[in-house]
Amino acid sequence: MASSERSSRREFMQIAGLAAGAAALVPGVTAIGAEVPAADRKPDAVLARLLEGNRRFVSGKSITVQRTPADFAKDAKGQAPLAAIIACADSRVSPELVFDQTIGDLFVVRVAGNVVSGAGAIVKGSIEFAVAELGCKLIMVLGHSKCGAVAAAIEHIDAKDSLPGEIGNLVSLIRPAVVTAKDLPGDRLNNVIKANVQKCVERLKGLEPIIAKSVASGDVKVVGGTYELSTGKVEVFE
Repeated sequence: MASSERSSRREFMQIAGLAAGAAALVPGVTAIGAEVPAADRKPDAVLARLLEGNRRFVSGKSITVQRTPADFAKDAKGQAPLAAIIACADSRVSPELVFDQTIGDLFVVRVAGNVVSGAGAIVKGSIEFAVAELGCKLIMVLGHSKCGAVAAAIEHIDAKDSLPGEIGNLVSLIRPAVVTAKDLPGDRLNNVIKANVQKCVERLKGLEPIIAKSVASGDVKVVGGTYELSTGKVEVFE
């Protein structure tokens, strides 16, 4: 590992440690200064809030309203998102709408196929940042029905053909889920979508040194979920 890489990693860990210490000293206040009631940040409370928002969305009773630039003045001072969401980059999936949350409530990382394993520092480092720097206590991996990335993985793994550019490498990250769900009864695509989410959840739970430690202590919860495009409903599984 190059000297600059080691220095960057040490700096990040030092910052993460300072952020965690600050949050511990002042309940409800994150390292960047935005304040949220401590009780509302407990993992189960945050999950309940998201699911309640999804119920509103499904029933057509969303309460989130449009905002103007002037409404963002408070958010400009800092952020304290309640949850980190790893979602698919699919244009039909917007976590803020799906969970009826407003700007500043969710720290969202979006990548085709909502992959974690093999996704590198960009995805995993972003989630570590959400936990260590921003104080997120709930992490959700959100897959969705009719996922094109997963469907492509199934199709091209079966055909044993190659794909152009980096698409083939993306598909290979979903391969373990395709193998796991191979002999399961029911709809194959749905089975692989769920298996892919579950593998991403397990990877995050074991992600050292930040998330695994927080999960083991009960300070952070990692859950998986799938979003049904036709109904808008999110099914959560742990």
